Amino acid sequence: MTQEKEMIVASETVGGTQTVERAMSLLACFSEEVGELRVSELCTMTGLGQSTVSRMMSSLDRMRLVIQDERTGLYRLGPAAVSLGTIALNGSPIFRAARMIAQNLAHRIGLGVNVAEIDDLTLFYLCNFEGRNAPKSFSMAGRSAPLHATGLGKSLLSGMPTAKVDAYFAGNPPRFTPHTIVDRAEMGVALDEIRSRGYSTEIEELAFGRACLAAPIRNRAGEIIAGLSVSGPLSALDLQAPHQELALQVIEAADEISVALGYSPSYSSTAFATS
Repeated sequence: MTQEKEMIVASETVGGTQTVERAMSLLACFSEEVGELRVSELCTMTGLGQSTVSRMMSSLDRMRLVIQDERTGLYRLGPAAVSLGTIALNGSPIFRAARMIAQNLAHRIGLGVNVAEIDDLTLFYLCNFEGRNAPKSFSMAGRSAPLHATGLGKSLLSGMPTAKVDAYFAGNPPRFTPHTIVDRAEMGVALDEIRSRGYSTEIEELAFGRACLAAPIRNRAGEIIAGLSVSGPLSALDLQAPHQELALQVIEAADEISVALGYSPSYSSTAFATS
């Protein structure tokens, strides 16, 4: 290949990469808080010029990744985005193993049941099901949450190496309520208790009036890769009262998912070392 052709290919590669990154930055502007946006707002949020944004949004509209309201001119995420999310979920072994188990548990106990996996130093919800005593008008799938302020997150932290937990708290995680644990030493005590009893709890640590109880999900190697929790308002989920029966149901459901993923309870506990 001649030098001139190499320069052309390199230029096209850079330009193509830049186009993809810009398109993704536009899609990333949409959130649950801001579900509809104007071109001018997208320009402000991304720093891109109006002609660039208009051109890219038109392309994304043709691909049905976004759709534009003809009356207001506002864009929102389109059906192709939903399809991609569904494909990603259905491709997750954890989701496939957990979905029916979580749904059945929610129906049986009347509380919300959630399944989340770890994504670097945060948790990522795969599915949730509402019980009669913990209704929701939205889906948790696709949402993320902090590890230190949720029962699910603390279950995931309990399986992390000490150095990784240290790194998490070195980032000064935020305090959401007066009950949020933000001190590394205090969390160390809590994690030891979680490992000892096999489940974690959270009472008004992320939001007032809410509580949850969670247990870890393990892979074939015995590593904690996800968690299952039950959650609801304090009026329906009183963890100050004896809750051993509920904890047992959550642990059993999490263990059932783990077994479906290839985990064998006969593995030595050395597989779960945290140092």
